[in-house]
Amino acid sequence: MHRRRRGGRGRFPIQPKIRHEPFVKKMIPEPQGAANPIYIDLAEFEVLRLVDLEGMYQEQAGASMGVSRGTVWRLLTSAREKVARSINEGRPLMIGLQSEDET
Repeated sequence: MHRRRRGGRGRFPIQPKIRHEPFVKKMIPEPQGAANPIYIDLAEFEVLRLVDLEGMYQEQAGASMGVSRGTVWRLLTSAREKVARSINEGRPLMIGLQSEDET
C-alpha cells in the first residue's frame, strides 16, 4: 500500500497496521452478475475482521491498528457497504488488490 496525500498539501496519512493477510484475494459469486469487480482495501478488510469476526470494539480495533476510532468507523462503514454491494449485485470482491484506475 502506498502512502498518498489527498490533494497536494498536508501530512501523509497514517498507515494502519495489518496483522493478518487475507487467505484469499478474491471472491467470485455464482451466478455472477455484473462483471466489474469491487475492490476492498487491506485496511478495510482488517477492520472488518477485527470488529465483526474477532468481536473487538471499535476503540480496541483502532488501538490494534494504530488509528483513531473515527478512522475505524469510516473503514468499517466502507467495508460493510462493499461486501453488501458485492453480494447484492453478484459482483466479484477483490481483497487487497487495486483497480487499474487507482494505480
